[in-house]
Amino acid sequence: MSTHSGITADSLKATITEQLQATYVQVDDLSAGCGQMFEVIIVSPSFSGLRLLARHKLVNEKLKDEISKVHAFSQKSYTPEEWETKKAEQQ
Repeated sequence: MSTHSGITADSLKATITEQLQATYVQVDDLSAGCGQMFEVIIVSPSFSGLRLLARHKLVNEKLKDEISKVHAFSQKSYTPEEWETKKAEQQ
């Protein structure tokens, strides 16, 4: 772990993928690269059977160290099936 306090989109993506067994992760740094504001999309089978609040709680629990270092963190969480449906709707 480096002493650099900022979180990068890449480090966040790696942590999310590892902690939540995510099959797809999209991380957008909305803070112009200073690592203070992130919007993430997480697709993981871990979310199956969980309501939205429970999903967010799971993500917050797994990423509490990372989230504590940023000012804003917004998340969208989907099961692989929901993600496929969402992608199909957008076409």
